[in-house]
This record gives sequence, C-alpha cells and structure tokens, in this order.
Amino acid sequence: MIDLPTISTKRLAIHLKPMAEKLVKQGHPWIFADSITKISKEGASGDVAILFDKRRDKVFGVGLYDPDSPIRIKVLSAVPAHLNKDFFKSKIEKAKNLRKPLLETDTNSYRLIYGENDGFPGLIADVYANVLVVKLYSSIWHPYLKDIFPDLLLFSGCDTMVLRLSRLLSKSSVAPLIDGAVLHGTLENEVVYFMEHGIRFSANVIYGHKTGYFLDHRENRRRVGLLADNKRVLDVFSYAGGFSVHALAGGAKEVISLDISVQALEVALQNGKLNNHTGKHTTMAVDAFLGLQQLIDQNEVFDIVVIDPPSFAKSSREIDSAKNSYSKLAGLGAQLVRKEGLLVLASCSSRVTARQFYDISENAISKTKRTFSVLNKTEHDIDHPITFPEAAYLKCGYYKLH
Repeated sequence: MIDLPTISTKRLAIHLKPMAEKLVKQGHPWIFADSITKISKEGASGDVAILFDKRRDKVFGVGLYDPDSPIRIKVLSAVPAHLNKDFFKSKIEKAKNLRKPLLETDTNSYRLIYGENDGFPGLIADVYANVLVVKLYSSIWHPYLKDIFPDLLLFSGCDTMVLRLSRLLSKSSVAPLIDGAVLHGTLENEVVYFMEHGIRFSANVIYGHKTGYFLDHRENRRRVGLLADNKRVLDVFSYAGGFSVHALAGGAKEVISLDISVQALEVALQNGKLNNHTGKHTTMAVDAFLGLQQLIDQNEVFDIVVIDPPSFAKSSREIDSAKNSYSKLAGLGAQLVRKEGLLVLASCSSRVTARQFYDISENAISKTKRTFSVLNKTEHDIDHPITFPEAAYLKCGYYKLH
C-alpha cells in the first residue's frame, strides 16, 4: 500500500433545526447548510461533526463536515460513535456480508461499498475480479483513508487497488491521491476482465465511466439474457454492451447495439467476443432518438427492445425535459416491438420517481395504439442497497406488447 498522508481533524459541536434533527434520527444521511443552527467553530473538510440534541443537549449522532458542498454534513451514525478504524471496519464487514448471496453465483464483480447506503457517503468501492476500484466524490474521506483502505482490501480479497476521483476532486488532487493512481499491488492492464452470472465482460478501470462499468443493472441484464433465445434484440444506449452481451450469450440470433459513442460500441463488440455465441452482433453509432426513428422508417421490428438511457435529470431544472425524453423513447421503442414482443424501459434519474417514470412510459406506449401487459418492475441489484429515498434511482419496466 502506498503511504498515505496523516491529516488531522477537529471536532465540531453542532445543533440542527428540529426537522433536520428528526430526519437524521430517522436515518437520513444528509444535513444541508441551512439546517445548521449552531456550530462551535469553523470547520474544514473531514472534520468530525458531533450532533447535539436540541432539547437535552446530548450527542445523538456523528458525521463528517464538508464545507465544499450544500450537503454540509454527511451523517455516518445516528447514534453516538467514535470514528476510528474499528468503526469503519465493522461497516465494511457488514456491507460484504450483505452481498454474500450475489457472490455465491458465478459473479466476481460487485459494488462492495455503495456510498451513504453502506455508511460511506461520497465513497464507492467496486470489485472487478481481483481489482478493487475506489471512487471518491468528496475530500471528507482524505483523513480516514489510511484506516479504510486496508480493510477494503481485506474484505474484497483483491490484490490491486485503483483510485478514481470525481471531476471536482481531480482538479485539486495531489499525489498519491490522483485519479487513476494504483495505490496497492500491480495493475497489469487498465482493462480488467470479470464474470457476471457466468458471462465474461471487461472494464477499463482507469478511463472508463464511474469505476469502469455499470454494475447496478446486473440482474436486469441476466433477465434479458434468459429471455433472448432465438430472438432479435435491439439494445439502445448500449454503452459497453451489457444487455447485448447477455442476449448473445442467451442465444439471441441477432443483436444490434445502438449508442452515440463509437468507442463504447467497439468495447461492446469486444465484450461480445469474450463469450461463445452464434448470433449476429452489429452496431449503430447514432443519437438514440434519431436511430430509433431510422429503424421505424425502415420498418424494422424486434422481439426485444431495451432502452436504458443515462440520467436525463441531473438537476431539478431538467426534470420536465427528462420526462419528455422518457415519453419519446417509450413511444419510439413501442413501434419497434413485434406482436407479443418485449419492451424493456429503464431510468437512472433519481429526480424522476418510479411512479412518474412508469406512468410516463405506459401512457406513451398506449398512445401508439399498442396494448400491453406489465411482466415485471425491478429496482437495484443486491449490491446497491437503498437506505433513504434519494438513493433509489434505478427502475426498470418489462412490457409485453400485444
């Protein structure tokens, strides 16, 4: 392990507005700046925020202070606690135990730490075979990495650790905490190969999005693969071909991967070749809305159409636009599904609720004069546990069109 700097922290005594105090006691991990009524001294990133009950003036929780974020305090415990090595180790061990059912399958890629939901707000840890990729979104963790990293390695069983930083952190990073740094072991190749329910994939852990791959849709990819035998499949916003590869491995006779990124489609093709299949795999490098309309104009039809776009609502200002985009995609997709075929629609926009997304999608399908049956509605896989409402971003609907 590369030697990390020792960073001292202060303890801050903090009182909150009644509603914020109530929410924290109920388990919500965020305290916004305007919810703080009193703070004992000026805080720096990573300082320990000791939360005091307003009525009894006793400690009821602990968090980390973040002066660079509107979420000024990230709560780590809703009961009094000492933030030491044992505290963090117990959280990592609990997270690993929660994922054991997944690891009993033929899968060696998973999210070990899912931010707030595992008690580490602003920190993600993903495992790809023997490589652990930790992504930091906040500098609040810098003082605690010396305690946390060894136990992440211990419980993951990985030989190599790679650090990824958010765009904001990358601008202020200093060695050894720089984006793409190998903090432990040897990374023989930036492309790491791993298994997902017996299907082989690759992730670029240095330059890929997030930590290199999107693990949250794992169960939905498996479901599509199980339904794909002898089917013609369209995978829209395919990125590295997650749904495409599972469909091919599941016996699809033809798969088209559609994405605007030529580079991502090349990875999708390569991922497809990692597995035995006899299906035809082609790509379309085009904007999804334009590509779907082109296929409609060509009178193409598919047995399965999967539409899994990136987040359309990264801020509250984009919610209406996002809803409009989801409606358009559902309507276009429905026109490409053959009779008794399957339309799979997904959203990862947390600001659009599951109910809103499903209502939008179903109304759009109905407007195409297609009737449908709802086969399933799914959420996150087991390694993305949800402990507070804002964390529930992923939703996926399976529609059989008549």
